[in-house]
Amino acid sequence: MSRILESMLDGVKSVAILGHIRPDGDCLGSTLGLYNYLGNKYPGIHARVYLEEAAEKFAYLKGFDEIRHEPDDRVYDLCVCLDSGDMGRLGKFSCYFERARDSICLDHHVTNTRYASANLVVADASSTCEVLFGQLDEAYIDRTVAECLYTGLIHDTGVFKYSCTSAKTMEIAGKLMEKGIDFGAIIDNSFYRKTYVQNQILGRALLESVTFMDGKCIFSAVRKKDMEFYGVDSKDLDGIIDQLRLTEGVECALFLYESGAQEYKVSMRSQDRVDVSRIATFFGGGGHVHAAGCTMSGSIHDVINNLAIHISRQLSPDTEADQQ
Repeated sequence: MSRILESMLDGVKSVAILGHIRPDGDCLGSTLGLYNYLGNKYPGIHARVYLEEAAEKFAYLKGFDEIRHEPDDRVYDLCVCLDSGDMGRLGKFSCYFERARDSICLDHHVTNTRYASANLVVADASSTCEVLFGQLDEAYIDRTVAECLYTGLIHDTGVFKYSCTSAKTMEIAGKLMEKGIDFGAIIDNSFYRKTYVQNQILGRALLESVTFMDGKCIFSAVRKKDMEFYGVDSKDLDGIIDQLRLTEGVECALFLYESGAQEYKVSMRSQDRVDVSRIATFFGGGGHVHAAGCTMSGSIHDVINNLAIHISRQLSPDTEADQQ
């Protein structure tokens, strides 16, 4: 893979690093990984990361407390967009993309719209951190950069168990481990460990989950009043959709949380037969074949019914025959 990122950094004096709204492990890992790498190899470049506030469980990443959460009037030579499938996913920080003299997007979402001046989208990569690793000079990947990239790998592969995990993914993970990272602590603290209230809202979501389509699908929904009762926000809902997906006999799992009046953020996960990226794209979202999301309006009943129509089409015998 040619190092297009390195060529675009040539002669650049300032870089804005952007990720997607509601940043997750791969988003934080790739943005902070690049930020720390630039500090190692290009100390003369002024770089800043702009993201929405993220979960405190990622505070161990170097540069976490230097992330800017509000836009300013700065204009950058280069804008690097990471893990963001379209310009809308940049949220309020898209202004840096629009003002920058040049731009590049590194991503692994199959639904990426190729919106930057240069785009490196590797749809079969496990994560954006995997894509980014291939663009970096390994001599300048120190322990702090490795911690960031390893975080992205484990979060987008479910600690190396999702189908997106490849031999290349494991090879990269091994190289990062050789940098001296405490990989066990990273996995425990950022992926598995939960606060008491996070466990409570997880339990509530599982207790109120409902199966449909003869047990092939499952959904759960969390309303704003529930989040207020437990004192949680969207960052505390990580892991609920993945736990639903593990329900025996389930092919497709759906998790909704209320983000506004009659508005829900939808996460979808599937096992084998359902391409949830197609469904998410239809409703204005995006993602991967087995992990995608979107925002939908209406009641919970409306949202589930609309999604069920598309899921049932892919689960029907006729659709299976067409796909073979």
